[in-house]
Amino acid sequence: MSMSVQSNPYGPNPSDFLSNVNKFELIESTLREGEQFSNAHFDTETKIKIAKALDDFGVDYIELTSPVASEQSRKDCEAICKLGLKAKILTHIRCHMDDARVAVETGVDGVDVVIGTSKFLREHSHGKDMNYIAQSAIEVIEFVKSKGIEIRFSSEDSFRSDIVDLLNIYRTVDKIGVNRVGIADTVGCANPRQVYELVKTLKSVVSCDIECHFHNDTGCAIANAYTALEAGAKLIDVSVLGIGERNGITPLGGLMARMIAADRDYVLSKYKVHKLRDLENLVANAVQVNIPFNNPITGFCAFTHKAGIHAKAILANPSTYEILNPEDFGISRYIHFANRLTGWNAIKSRVDQLNLHLTDDQCKEVTAKVKQMGDIRQLSIDDVDSIIRDFHAEQQTPSLRPAPTTEDDIEPVAKKQKTE
Repeated sequence: MSMSVQSNPYGPNPSDFLSNVNKFELIESTLREGEQFSNAHFDTETKIKIAKALDDFGVDYIELTSPVASEQSRKDCEAICKLGLKAKILTHIRCHMDDARVAVETGVDGVDVVIGTSKFLREHSHGKDMNYIAQSAIEVIEFVKSKGIEIRFSSEDSFRSDIVDLLNIYRTVDKIGVNRVGIADTVGCANPRQVYELVKTLKSVVSCDIECHFHNDTGCAIANAYTALEAGAKLIDVSVLGIGERNGITPLGGLMARMIAADRDYVLSKYKVHKLRDLENLVANAVQVNIPFNNPITGFCAFTHKAGIHAKAILANPSTYEILNPEDFGISRYIHFANRLTGWNAIKSRVDQLNLHLTDDQCKEVTAKVKQMGDIRQLSIDDVDSIIRDFHAEQQTPSLRPAPTTEDDIEPVAKKQKTE
């Protein structure tokens, strides 16, 4: 008798036969793209701390600022290359031989080459045509390959570039043996459907791996990254908290949330997601920002349940209102009971936590008191605990008959004595 295996409805689509959802890799760019964040100024010590934390987390690649950006950038690149990290170290350069000569001498494991291919960038940035771009790419790629290290070629502003120009340049660099080609949504204009179509088309043209870099200007970076993997891309550029130029790129934590829903076993076997909160705090402190309240996984209310019907279901079975397990990330869920939306199941849970005993009917009664107070003002946990404790004390105090104080109270007693 055959048994059907229930597949994960949030996992790879079986029709996406090129999908890399369950075998993706991360190129972590906090120390390259992240340096372009407006608040970022990483000294060498901070860069080393971040690099070590990223390596401990398990990222596949760590991308560093171009060594030609400044003298200190070159020294920092060399210092990180000497740390002996498990992750491969990359640096990001222009498609120019002068940059390439400096980059290969730093000790990096690979070089990421980029050049603008859209009409906007060809006219207003470097001013070169596609023939010049192709010739420059060939020269740089062959030079880097001769040094025995990895090489990636990426267009810039890919989604505003002519599709024929793109496919021609990618086909050219693939033939001379790049390790991967890159697609970059430099201005964050792409939507998931456009991403799927471009990646799928490119996959039919090149034999090398495909890397994708998505900016978040229109809020699609995580969705675009996931869709790219569905279409056959293998590597995604991320940064901690998504920091980068303007409002950044695909955030590491946000992508982890999406990917763990798709293939929990793969993610947990490869990445130490329980260290995500510490990693984000490290970077947040370095760039002097707070973790956003609605940040996936680590936002302060990411696993907080407030409404009564939610709390009741969560207490019975967390899967009712959680697609992610907070324990995977070293985080605890929280039932927010100190408010007027609370339900008696949440209050009953709090009663148990306080080691008190109330019947279900009594919990419903004290819940009504909490709601009544919650309609008047915002409540704290201490407020609710006081209401619960006071109510509990009232239930435990025996009721005594009051002493007689009037003639009407005394009269029945006197009549009884006369009868006797």
